[in-house]
Amino acid sequence: MPQLKRDPRPGLIAIAMAAVLVTAACGGTTRGSEQDDPAAGRATGQANPDAPLAEGLDVAFLPKQVNNPYFTVADGGGKTAVEEFKGSFKEVGPSEASASSQVSYINTLSQQGTDVIVTSANDPNAICGALNSARQAGAKVVTFDSDTKPECRDVFVNQATAEGIARNQVELISEQIGGEGKIAILSATPNATNQNAWIELMRAELAKPEFAKVELVTVAYGNDEDQKSFQETQGLLRSYPDLEGIVSPTTVGVAAAARYLSGSQYKGKVALTGLGTPNQMREFVKDGTVRSFALWKPADLGYLAAFAGAALASGRITGAEGEEFEAGRLGEFTIGAGGVVVLGPPSVFDAENIDQFDF
Repeated sequence: MPQLKRDPRPGLIAIAMAAVLVTAACGGTTRGSEQDDPAAGRATGQANPDAPLAEGLDVAFLPKQVNNPYFTVADGGGKTAVEEFKGSFKEVGPSEASASSQVSYINTLSQQGTDVIVTSANDPNAICGALNSARQAGAKVVTFDSDTKPECRDVFVNQATAEGIARNQVELISEQIGGEGKIAILSATPNATNQNAWIELMRAELAKPEFAKVELVTVAYGNDEDQKSFQETQGLLRSYPDLEGIVSPTTVGVAAAARYLSGSQYKGKVALTGLGTPNQMREFVKDGTVRSFALWKPADLGYLAAFAGAALASGRITGAEGEEFEAGRLGEFTIGAGGVVVLGPPSVFDAENIDQFDF
């Protein structure tokens, strides 16, 4: 299967973020080592890039919701990585996209002495207290897909730059509606960090002269629930009968919107694009409901996040800008401003290439 490779194009720049509260990791597999040895990791705030990658690390993945196909694939990539560095993997989380539910899981993981917590935040602020308590107890925290405030984690593994995603989504929908007309955005939850960043940057893209005839009329929220996203799509078309296109930068939303359009009078008339997996969207591309959509490889995102956590817990990195670490088969990555690591730009899927991918 073709790999979605990192693209070094200079146009895709990481978002400027606030400086992280930098703390180094312990060099061994137990937390006691950093307390017993004042020269170890967090005590000095210094990384040792030559430190061996610790074995036996307890790594927990806490997605936005455990029944989301996107996170099933992403967390599966994390499990692959953990098995490669001989750690112990588990996935826990709520069945609904709830920040308050995530807090209880974080508290439990902290009490269990988890070495690495990898999470996608349902809210940038709500889980901060629990995460910082876990960090004080010795856990390393990696956010992926959707970030918290930078001071609440050690590293954020971003699927792509927010600018790159926003530009991609606007270009796709503009092309599909012929460069003019009314569009709507079908998002996930109102507080989702990544969604809100992408939406604001999409607004900025739409303000550019080349998109002057594309009008964003509203943003709807499906809460990353299939049925609600389906109903919100129906509501958008009732409220805006002259709508030309919908952008849904969430895998649950774009699949639900495609399902509604495919069985409605709007099939082939209202354009739909967004962020989805090939396996979710294949039937809708082949039946003409969707021309093209985008995504990175979710398994690679989870895989990279797991290796970032292992590098932190092994003392190889602290999360400081400019530090480098190896992420197994994905190669070497460099930490950017604000403790951000970028996987790479999204890839576009259409009828010509969708059968080349299986995820």
